[in-house]
Amino acid sequence: MSQYGAEQIKVLEDLEAVRMRPGMYIGGTGQDGLMHLIWEIVDNAIDEHLAGACTEIKVTVHEDNRITVSDNGRGIPTEIHPEAGINTVELVYTKLHAGGKFDTGSYKVSGGLHGVGASVVNALSEFLEVEVRRNGKRYYQRFERGQKACDLKVIGEASDTGTTVTFLPDRQIFGEIKYDFARLSHRLKELAYLNPGLSIHLDNRITGIQRHFQSEGGIAAYVKELNEGRKPLHDDIIYFRDENGASGFVLEVAMQFTDEYDENIYSFANVINTNEGGTHLMGFKTALTRVFNEYGREKKIIPQDAENLDGRDIREGLTAIVSVKLRNPQFEGQTKTKLGNPEVQERVSNIVREQLELYFNNNPGTARLLLEKALRAQEARLAAKKARQLVRRKGLLSSSTLPGKLADCAEKDPAKCELYIVEGDSAGGSAKQGRNREFQAILPLRGKVLNVEKAALNKLLDNKELNALITALGTGIREEFDIERLRYHKIILMCDADIDGAHIRTLLLTFLFRNLRQLIERGHVYIAKPPLYQVKKGRQVLYLYSDEELKALRSQDGKDGHFEVKRYKGLGEMNPQELWETTMNPEKRILKQVTISDALQAEELFRVLMGSEVGPRRDFILENSDMITNLDI
Repeated sequence: MSQYGAEQIKVLEDLEAVRMRPGMYIGGTGQDGLMHLIWEIVDNAIDEHLAGACTEIKVTVHEDNRITVSDNGRGIPTEIHPEAGINTVELVYTKLHAGGKFDTGSYKVSGGLHGVGASVVNALSEFLEVEVRRNGKRYYQRFERGQKACDLKVIGEASDTGTTVTFLPDRQIFGEIKYDFARLSHRLKELAYLNPGLSIHLDNRITGIQRHFQSEGGIAAYVKELNEGRKPLHDDIIYFRDENGASGFVLEVAMQFTDEYDENIYSFANVINTNEGGTHLMGFKTALTRVFNEYGREKKIIPQDAENLDGRDIREGLTAIVSVKLRNPQFEGQTKTKLGNPEVQERVSNIVREQLELYFNNNPGTARLLLEKALRAQEARLAAKKARQLVRRKGLLSSSTLPGKLADCAEKDPAKCELYIVEGDSAGGSAKQGRNREFQAILPLRGKVLNVEKAALNKLLDNKELNALITALGTGIREEFDIERLRYHKIILMCDADIDGAHIRTLLLTFLFRNLRQLIERGHVYIAKPPLYQVKKGRQVLYLYSDEELKALRSQDGKDGHFEVKRYKGLGEMNPQELWETTMNPEKRILKQVTISDALQAEELFRVLMGSEVGPRRDFILENSDMITNLDI
């Protein structure tokens, strides 16, 4: 047995703990963690705006992957801290739980509450440079992997105030630095809507794209944009704002109902996107359901003998943003994905109830229209439920009647089972022969499946390919979804490495996102990455997955011209052994896990790219034309 004594107990000093366990502070060292570094610095600038001291924020992505965030706020104090004995800039960037957010006199409302954001970014960066403009001077200090590289010094005069932070994420921790530029642009646009009047500039020098985000219309304008391409049931955006000066609590709600079937509700706390919701979202939903039912009963719109409307019926087709600002929010974890303040739920519920009752009383025509839609949704839901139960009783969707094209595996424990959804019968045949029959099941799909973004539920249920997939998975869809019935804990999309394959993969992801989102949220969905090239040199066989890998191989000394290259046009060209070795063998394959890091951004992309409106899709393509690497003409 290994020794275990006092000498084995290690005390990690300050930022050493962050470097050893970065996931505790930024959620991981993948792209989510990388983007979280940017959010932390941007959020500090946003906090200056919330304090009434900042009107402009500039974010620059440099060619060498450095990030610069500059604001015209008050500037970090530069004096020697009376307790710590070091200058305040150094204190903020090298000590955990040091910041101005603990003193409500400096920031009445802020997103950075734990005092660890700036120091965590510093700890996880190869270098970080801070320039402070304050007291008519420009101050500068540099850090390297969390450690002070020079003392704070005056480098010139300043005619304004503010803070500029430049950092390079540490490649020892993150590996290859690759930012999600669409996500960065989306978050900055989101912040502009949540902070009316704030000017945000993005200068992406890697892509050459510059953006300017500014909104005077706030979240009401954001809801209007989100509903572009949809048919609203009422022209106006239902908007209200309630502020309590004594407590500092502010609630903003903007919403509009459409003739769509899905609900899209997004919540924010101190302008932080709480994508897992929390007490503010619970309060909103509770009040919405209560007002609809009480008003509907009072006005006799809901039949006397009918059951109450379910929240799902009321929220069908709703697009809403719920934003709260409060002095002491209780976020779950440093990544702040869920609000936990218990008192917020009742406060939000009371305000929403009061304001929505007022709106209904002032707009009885709209109120009746929305209630009638909710009643139709209830009727359709109950009818669909009965139909599904009838179908189940007949055995058509039971797990004992699986699709004929499904080659199931022998293992019965779902946690050990994998389902490969394969493009085409030819590739499906190779996959069935090459798989490990013990734990790998194969479901081939023929052609391009239905685009569910443009189709009603009845068309989805009539589609043979999607019906086979629903049956194979075993969970049911939408309100009938039951994760406990999932038959495979790894669902792997295996499509050709070409434009058509990418399209089929996108259609499948659209179906999963709209109808079985929990599978993605719980980490069950993966994308297989088949090779593009097979390279033979004598008896040696290599598989390459990109043009860049082939170029790198050809550039090596002694390699050029001495090997045979075969480019795969599709999975069907691979024999069973090749498919197993490259794409299905758990010891060698490459799988990409599908996650939802930002539901609002995902919702927008699916709506724009897969929806029926051509205009927004054309604008998106034009705006991102410089990022196109493959074009199907």
